[in-house]
Amino acid sequence: MSNLPAQFGSVTVVTKANIYFDGKVVSHTVLFADGSKKTLGLIYPGSYHFGTGAPERMEIVAGTCRVTLDGSAATADYAAGQSFDVPGQSGFTIAVPSGICEYICSFLA
Repeated sequence: MSNLPAQFGSVTVVTKANIYFDGKVVSHTVLFADGSKKTLGLIYPGSYHFGTGAPERMEIVAGTCRVTLDGSAATADYAAGQSFDVPGQSGFTIAVPSGICEYICSFLA
């Protein structure tokens, strides 16, 4: 059983979507009372590269993806209930083979 939350309470949701790659990656920002922030999003089939400012944790809610961290030739597959961390001032390539990958991105710093 996954430890991913099914919902967040007492938050502010930014209604304007973050839209990337011609709408193939879409997320909304969620702001918490303690000042932390997350994004909740969908990734449609394809391969996409993202840069990071702060360290991030990507938790997969549904679907599957393959990830390559910048500076590494190794790839890893992730499915619902799994997560991966990305260092700050870095980046990653995420590929979704089919269907939709749903995620929670937590900004760690």
